[in-house]
Amino acid sequence: MTDIVNKPNKCQKTAACIGGGVIGGGWVARFLLHGWDVNVYDPAADAQRKLAAVLDNARAALPQLADVAMPTEGTLTFCESLEMAVTNADWIQESVPERLDIKHKVFAQVQAACPKEAIIGSSTSGFKPSQLQENALRPAQIMVAHPFNPVYLLPLVELVPSPANSPDIIEQAKDLLTSVGMKPLHVRKEIDAHIADRFLEAVWREGLWMIKDGIATTTEIDDAIRYGFGLRWAQMGLFETYRIAGGEAGMAHFIAQFGPCLEWPWTKLMDVPELTDELIATIAQQSDEQSGHHSIRELERIRDKNLIGIMRVQKDNNWGVGELLNQHDERLKQLG
Repeated sequence: MTDIVNKPNKCQKTAACIGGGVIGGGWVARFLLHGWDVNVYDPAADAQRKLAAVLDNARAALPQLADVAMPTEGTLTFCESLEMAVTNADWIQESVPERLDIKHKVFAQVQAACPKEAIIGSSTSGFKPSQLQENALRPAQIMVAHPFNPVYLLPLVELVPSPANSPDIIEQAKDLLTSVGMKPLHVRKEIDAHIADRFLEAVWREGLWMIKDGIATTTEIDDAIRYGFGLRWAQMGLFETYRIAGGEAGMAHFIAQFGPCLEWPWTKLMDVPELTDELIATIAQQSDEQSGHHSIRELERIRDKNLIGIMRVQKDNNWGVGELLNQHDERLKQLG
């Protein structure tokens, strides 16, 4: 195998990360390993030690996703003050505790010292951008950029603006995040907890009820996900998976067949929208736009190839469904 030589940076950019914990440290790694210089401000006594451990993991993991040379790693600087960290930043990522008063205080300090053209992203998993922008010096500079752990590997970032953010700054934010290998999902309407965490919260709540009612253990709940629908979701998500379940008749048929289940007492989360003809038509149309260029048979073959790839990787690591497959191999050997 030929050694990959890192590429020099053609246009040096600087990110400021305010907070270097689990999420903040992941942001540091994402920017740094994509050639950005990164300034970090975190007053915690052990911040540098914890960040070093995150960077060790990121350096071992992220380059494995690339089949081309990664950029030359940027320069990491620990700053003694927040103001020093943001003075020359192109992108400022706030990852402080989920308290609105703390975030407002941080934004006030940041905006007093940072360039007016810098973008300020917040890692908040729950607050809306309009809440973050309250009483800000320049509200249009602040938006939600909510990532997922580990930030240096998972590409999704929910980019949530408010009406105060211009289309230009939204597009600029998308471009910058795309340049470090992320998938910016533009959330067009403000909503508490954005998109992804609302799904996670629904599953989490149902899991808590199942444990409380003695129906399942944490292991059994995790097994239901990692041996079943979690594998499907990993490569096709929710609606494309259900499109296949509807067969050749498509999404409208799936809803007609399984929609009535929403009125059955299967879940503790019973506040569900009525499946009106209008809602069914909207879902079917969006599903056609998403996947209609593939036949169901094509989607099934794509799904199967993706599932095989996901499961074989876990097999190599003897983890989750991969451990099950390895055990089954041993049984097959004995049969042979």
